[in-house]
Amino acid sequence: AAVAVATQDDKFLPAEWVAVGLSFSMEVTTFLKHAVRMYATAELQMNAVERVRHYVANVEPEAPEHIDEVPTTWPEAGALEFKHLSVRYRDGPLVLKDVNISVAPREKVGVCGRTGAGKSTLLLLLFRLIEPEPGSVVTIDGKNILTMGLTDLRRRLAIIPQDPTLFSASLRFNVDPFDEYSDAQIAEALRLAQLGDIGLDATVSEGGSNFSQGQKQLICIARALLRKPKVLVLDEATASVDHETDAIIQRMVREEFAGATVLTIAHRLDTIADSDKIMVLADGKVVEYGPPAELLAVDGGTYRGMVEASAAATSGDGEGGAAE
Repeated sequence: AAVAVATQDDKFLPAEWVAVGLSFSMEVTTFLKHAVRMYATAELQMNAVERVRHYVANVEPEAPEHIDEVPTTWPEAGALEFKHLSVRYRDGPLVLKDVNISVAPREKVGVCGRTGAGKSTLLLLLFRLIEPEPGSVVTIDGKNILTMGLTDLRRRLAIIPQDPTLFSASLRFNVDPFDEYSDAQIAEALRLAQLGDIGLDATVSEGGSNFSQGQKQLICIARALLRKPKVLVLDEATASVDHETDAIIQRMVREEFAGATVLTIAHRLDTIADSDKIMVLADGKVVEYGPPAELLAVDGGTYRGMVEASAAATSGDGEGGAAE
C-alpha cells in the first residue's frame, strides 16, 4: 500500500492490484493455519501406523485356530487337571504360582479369594486368552489344551460372564450368532432359560439396553444351553443381579447343567456354598481345596474366615438397617 501511494504518479502499482494483494494476503494466513493442522493430523496418523507396525513385528500372535484334528465328541466327560500351572502378565510377577488341582467330571467347583488372588486369571488361562509359563500343563479329559488350536478349544467351552455381550440384532441372532441351530432348538433353549415368552424375532438393542441385567444373563444361559458344553465357567455371573435372580440362575445351572463340569468364580460366598468343592486362592496359590463342610471345619481356615467375615458384615448391615 505504501509503495502504491509513493508511486501513484508513475502508476507503478495500481490501487486495484493493491486491494487484490491485501485480500489474498489475508487468505494466506487461513491457508497456513490449515496446512499446520493437516501436518499435525498426518503426524498423528503416522504414529498410528508406526504402532501397528510395532505390534505386527514385535507382539507374539495367538496360537493358530486349528492345529490337530480334535474329535467332535471331545470333551466327553469334562475332567479338568492343572499341573504346575504358573502364569504372569508380560514381564510382571507370577499371578498364579504352581497350581496343582484336579476336577472330576460333572463336579461343581466354586472359586473364591480376595481381589487380586488370581481367580479371573484362571478363567483367562482356561480360554487361553493368556498363555502360562513353560512347564505348565492344563488338560481336559486328558488332552493338553495348551497344544490345541484356539477355535477348537474355545468352541467346546462355555462361559456366562458378569457383563454379557449382546448385539443390536434379533434375539435369535444373539442366542445363535453362527446360525448353527434350528428355530425349534433355540426356542427350547429360551424356554429352559425362562425366556420362552419372548419371540425369536424380538429386537435386542446394543448392549441389551432394553433388557434387565437378569434377562441378559438368562440370554447367556440360553446360549450355553444350546451348545450343551461339558465345561461351563461362571465369571461373577450373578454379581450384578439381586439375590432372588441369583437364586434362580444358580438353580438353573444346577438343573440344566447337571452333566457338565462347572467352575463358578464368585465374590458372594452364598453363590458357591452348595458347590461340590471350594477352591480358595490367595496370592496366586491354592491355599484350600475341598468340600465346603470340610473347609468350614478347619480352625483358622481361610474359607472359614471368609464365611465368618461375610456373615458378620451381613449381620452388621441388618442391625444398622433395623436401627434406622
